[in-house]
Amino acid sequence: MLRRARRAVYLLAGGITLLAAILVIGAWRNDMIIESDMGVATAEVLSAGMRRSAIIFSTPDGVLHNPRLGVLYPTDLTVGQRIEVEYARTDPDLVRVAGRDARVAIVPAASVALVAWLVATPFLLLIRRELNQAEQH
Repeated sequence: MLRRARRAVYLLAGGITLLAAILVIGAWRNDMIIESDMGVATAEVLSAGMRRSAIIFSTPDGVLHNPRLGVLYPTDLTVGQRIEVEYARTDPDLVRVAGRDARVAIVPAASVALVAWLVATPFLLLIRRELNQAEQH
């Protein structure tokens, strides 16, 4: 029972760490796609939040784009603000705030992984102590 509990704690903390790493890798991949065929535009911020901000911008062909998933790296934006954005010309819905890249995702992702292990460690120590006591008896 204790060995299963230990395995479960490792799997949970490890899974959270893996998801945090995948988040950074995904951000890096999006940046590579944008940089492979980059367009630049001025966008207007329609709504602003820590995780998602809606924008609207026009591409050189005159088409207005309002990316369904918002803009990448949206921190510190305000409604009505005009910002420079970089987008993938092959997929204008893939857009980021100009000058920002996957590096801004590293600290939050590392923080999530660190908190997961800080929470897991006391449980692992408790399980280890219980396992050692069980082996001594």
